Order: sequence, then structure tokens, then C-alpha cells
Amino acid sequence: MLKITFLGAGSTVFAKNILGDALLTPSLREAEIALYDIDAGRLEDSFLMMNTLNATINSDRGRGRARVTKHLGVAARKEALRGATFVVNAVQVGGYEPSTAIDFDIPKKYGLRQTIADTLGIGGIFRGLRTVPVMMDIAREMEEACPEAWLLNYTNPMAIVTGGLLRGSSVKTVGLCHSVQVCARTLLEDVGLEVSEADLNWKIAGINHMAWLLEISERGRDLYPEIKKSAAALNAAARAPGGTKHGDMIRLEIMRHFGYYITESSEHNAEYTPYWIKRDRPDLIEEFNIPLDEYPRRCVKQIADWRQRRDAIVSAPSLTHEKTHEFGSFIMDAMVTGTPYRIHGNVLNRGLIPNLNADAVVEVPCLVDRNGIQGCYAGPLPTQCAALNMTSVNVHLLAVEAALTGKRDLVYQAAFLDPHASAELTLDQIRSLCDDMFEAHGNIMPEFK
Repeated sequence: MLKITFLGAGSTVFAKNILGDALLTPSLREAEIALYDIDAGRLEDSFLMMNTLNATINSDRGRGRARVTKHLGVAARKEALRGATFVVNAVQVGGYEPSTAIDFDIPKKYGLRQTIADTLGIGGIFRGLRTVPVMMDIAREMEEACPEAWLLNYTNPMAIVTGGLLRGSSVKTVGLCHSVQVCARTLLEDVGLEVSEADLNWKIAGINHMAWLLEISERGRDLYPEIKKSAAALNAAARAPGGTKHGDMIRLEIMRHFGYYITESSEHNAEYTPYWIKRDRPDLIEEFNIPLDEYPRRCVKQIADWRQRRDAIVSAPSLTHEKTHEFGSFIMDAMVTGTPYRIHGNVLNRGLIPNLNADAVVEVPCLVDRNGIQGCYAGPLPTQCAALNMTSVNVHLLAVEAALTGKRDLVYQAAFLDPHASAELTLDQIRSLCDDMFEAHGNIMPEFK
């Protein structure tokens, strides 16, 4: 029987998106769905929500329904995994408190400010260091309980977590993000160009949160010249005294200087490179509308919003769902039915982008069918784009090796090479900051020697 196991099912809204999509997919709607979490209250919320969705979506289809089970705590995890066809991972080790708060508060004592801190930087490194060991425990259980299953990883830091799984286990894994699907459309909306979906063509490759929109055209007509002209005028007006700021200034500025638009948001990319967040240039924060401490604000808001939205999602007897653009259900359907589907996934490079490291996790087009997920050759990136990617890849590779080996020196070296930290702090300061991070995270972090 087809079985979908969802790890981190207490993320009720995200579980609704992925699993609601599955219930709307004919090949998946009668699957066994195993919900796993370590938070009893949130797990129960998702269990109630899924049972309601199962009833409303499948009420008039004249067929059976999915079978939904719940599994609480680490001791029950292997049973949740047993016999799984697909495993969806959305765990967040340490949660907002204490871990994410620490990721921001300790660097701030050194004058190092961050925006999101879930992918790169000191926060991203330590989020990876506490997540990869947990994922390796899960991988060992999968190797025994469901050795043929595919793991669909949605947990950040995407490249570090996915790289740890691919290099440290035999589990078939792909990393999935939300950015690629909306990248071209977001850019067109930013610059005020109207192009129908049927006429739009684009090509994207690179690394997670820093993949490049290499081509964008309308029925063969290159749109980049017009886009760049409009984007330059938009940012020039926003940067002028009294100008109206907008939320994508960093990405448009990166495109102006490096030639290509980037997949992930400006608040993310502000901390991936050394050009924007500087103690000696506080004016840049206002000029480029950089939202420092953005992720903690989002976390606090999401917690407050959930208290208000909970009943509408968990207890509403008529709860429904509309299919999202998440790749999860499309991947599962393609593997089950054999109908080919194209995604953008995070996989080991192995020559797919020749001018990036072979062990790097790259975000490239992938073909999905009964054979699984197969990364497609993307070709070399423009030199400047590959070079900027490598400043992140260097950190990813060292963080993965550190997480798999427990070597503390590799943690320091990953942090030494982080573009933002190295632009602001000395080697001794970075080492001291890492030591303070280890101490603050305490037992949630495995021992590094």
C-alpha cells in the first residue's frame, strides 16, 4: 500500500499544503498518511485537520479515503516510517525558542546582524549542525524501515541538510524549496511587465536560495534588456532621498551588478554576500530596505496568528483545500504513475553544473518518473554567478563535513569562510562567537571536538 510519512507534522499549515495536495491527486488520495511529531498538541491539531480534509475532499468521489495515523515522540518514529513510500521532512530542531533566538542573539553581541539566518551565516551553520545529526538518525531508521522510500526534504538549511543526507546515508533524497516556481513571475511583477504564462519561458540553475534566472523570454524574445532597464530605474528611484522603498531592492541590485536575477528574496540575499549589512555603513540598511531580525519577527507573528487561526483550520467541519504549487504531490504522482514531470530539486552536483564543486548540492531542473528523481545537466554558470555561488558552497561543504564528523575545527573554518561574518569580524572573534554558540545551544547540539 502507498504510504506517505510526514515528519514535523505539527507544522499544520504546511502539512495541509503538502498532504492536502496529495488528497486532491487521484493516484495518492487513498494512501496511508502517517503523521509524526514530538509535540503532542500540534500533532493532534494536524491529525484532526487531516481527518477533516480527508472527509471533505474524498466525500463524493465514490472511492475509499486515505488512512491517517499519528505517531508521537522519537520512540514512535520508526513505526511511522515503516513501509513508507515517501517521507516528507519538515522538522525544525530546536524551534524558535530556544534555538532560533540564540542564532540571532549571540551573533548580535558581536555586532553581527542577520535577517533570516536559516541558510547561511552563523545562524545557518548552527541550524545545520543541530539538524543534520537528527536527520542522520532518521536516515538510519529509514534504511531499516523503508529502504526504498524517497525522502522529500523541505527543512533548511537546504543545501547543508540535503548534503548531509546524500553524503552520509544511502537514503534517496531530494531537497525542495518554494522559490524557483515563482521566481520569473515575481520579477515580471516587480518591473511591471505583463506576460502570459503560455508565452513565458525561463531557465534556472545554481544553488538553493542563490539559483540564477539564466534566461527569460516571451515566445523567444529575450526579456532581460527590458527587465534590467525597468529594474534599474525602479531601484534608482527607491534609493533617492525620499524615494519609496520596495521589498526586492537587493535582488534587483544584484541583477544590476552581476547580470542575472536570483531566486530567493532580498532579505535572504542581504546576508549571503558581504555588500549590504555593515556596522560602519548603517545607512545601507535604510537605503536598501533591509529587514534586520526579520525571521524572529515572523516566528513571533506566526505563533500569534496560529492562536487566532487554529480553530478555522483544525475545527472547521467544512475545511477544504486548493492545490498549491509545492512540488511534493507532483513528485509522488510522477513516481507512482510513471507520467514524467519536471521539477527543480536540490541534488548532488556530480557534473550537472561543471564549474561548481562536484560535492555541492545544486538546484537544477530534474526529471521525475518511475525511475525516481534525475538531475539534468544545466551547463556551466556565468563565471561571476558561479563565483558568488562558491562563497556559499564553501560554507556548505565544511558545515556538512563538520556535522558528519563532529570536528569542531571544521565548524570554525565554515564560519571563517562565511561571506558576511568574515567581512565584519576577525578570525579570533569568529572563533569566540562559535564557542559562545556551542555553549548557548547546550545539549541540543551534539558534541564537537
